[in-house]
Amino acid sequence: MNLISYAWRNLLRNTRRSLLAVLSTFLATLLVVAGNGLTEGFLDSMVRNYAKNETGHVNITTSSYRERARFLPIDDYIADADQLVSEIEQMDGAGVGTSAGAGAASAGSGITAAPRIRFGILLSSGLFTKPAVAIAGDPEKEKSLLMLNRNILPGGSYCDEPGTAIIGSGLAKDLGLKPGDKLKIIATRADGGIGFKSLKVSGIFQTGTNALDGSIFQMRLDDAQNMLGIPGGAQQILVMLPDYRLADTWQKKIGAVLAAHGQGQLSVLPWSAIGDYPKLILMASSIYMAMWFFIALLGAFIIANIMTMVVLERRRETGILMAMGMPPRRIILSFLLEGTMMGFGGSVLGTAAGIAFNAAFSRKGFDLSSALAGFSWPIDNIIKPTISVSGVLAGILFCTVAAAIMSLLPSWRASRMEVVDALKAVQ
Repeated sequence: MNLISYAWRNLLRNTRRSLLAVLSTFLATLLVVAGNGLTEGFLDSMVRNYAKNETGHVNITTSSYRERARFLPIDDYIADADQLVSEIEQMDGAGVGTSAGAGAASAGSGITAAPRIRFGILLSSGLFTKPAVAIAGDPEKEKSLLMLNRNILPGGSYCDEPGTAIIGSGLAKDLGLKPGDKLKIIATRADGGIGFKSLKVSGIFQTGTNALDGSIFQMRLDDAQNMLGIPGGAQQILVMLPDYRLADTWQKKIGAVLAAHGQGQLSVLPWSAIGDYPKLILMASSIYMAMWFFIALLGAFIIANIMTMVVLERRRETGILMAMGMPPRRIILSFLLEGTMMGFGGSVLGTAAGIAFNAAFSRKGFDLSSALAGFSWPIDNIIKPTISVSGVLAGILFCTVAAAIMSLLPSWRASRMEVVDALKAVQ
């Protein structure tokens, strides 16, 4: 006996009941796939906002800088960072994944490579002196990374022109500065000497966070390179990808290219291997996955009820099959196939509906700016649902497996019937 065709015929014996089970699984799968797309988009936003400020999805530095990173050493730097950035952005992304990434990504790979220098400085204006942390980078790329240009107070402008810089409102208040004023900067050069530069304050930014407003000073990369005596150099290169899940693949790809060009001594790490923040993301991802599987089980719970009814209704029929010599394992399998087929049908339809939902909202996304109106930290507030292979497979597999699990106990009970008692059952 072909058990698959037998199970299919049994499903058609009561189409209303079968459709009810499919509908239950459909709704559960729709929630799983759509919810998974939203949570993946949320996690992507969390990783992107962390990576653009701190490490990038892939981080490139010298090995010695990696060991002393907390001290912000100037003497450990990538000598030809500007050239390396150009090579990375021209790398072929075939087989790795291409889509619109953050910032001015290259057309070939969809990634952005941003050189950055972070160092301690002493700011001086008139009679006032204040220590601060300078962040120097490509002004255009930093508009989509640090994004401090969004928080510049009226009357000021971004540091688009050479010789200009922006400063936090707390620092500006302590130094008595306003847009257009001159500011003297003192820092230790890479050769151990004293670097000095005078810059024009083009704008003052205010985020409402003391960690930025009271200690951060942003200047142009070329001005910092000139002052620190590292022409074309940078402490680190932040590589931003269209999808943070590609970080391990790109880390290996970039490492291989660097080794081929004789730069294998550089340290190339994915964001997940730096610091403790990645552990939080991985934990959140695991919690979400467990939650979606629990929802799939709830959606398939009605299948357990239906299969229990089916087993009771077909006791005499089951007894006849057993009397004819059908072994218990095939009895289990026949009922198990019925429940699993109902779950699979609902999961396929629910997955298709979930993909349609995520596709409809993935372009514009959900703008949380109004909800975060009181939070002015420079972050990307748009959550875009994602459509991924893992999300699609999770929807189908979770709900199909949940249906099979829920069908297992009624199927097992059917196989444990006594043949004589089953034959005596009233239909």
